[in-house]
Amino acid sequence: MSSASVIMEDARRAGLLDGDSTEHVSFRAPKALLEAAKRESGATRPTELGLLALAMLAQPDPAASFLKKTRGKLGADHQLDY
Repeated sequence: MSSASVIMEDARRAGLLDGDSTEHVSFRAPKALLEAAKRESGATRPTELGLLALAMLAQPDPAASFLKKTRGKLGADHQLDY
């Protein structure tokens, strides 16, 4: 399963893809950026790429959440050597 598929499945499980597609999003982007994003993601249509990008932004980053939660805390057996 590709990473794009995993991201879309996570968004689906989170309920982010439920309901009708009633919102319209339109913008212009540099062709090179669009082509590179499509190539890296495997998306073939701009709509597919847009949904993937929104799904990635809408899901919390587990690494960032972990770093925020553990900031300034060391393990019980951790020793600082100077």
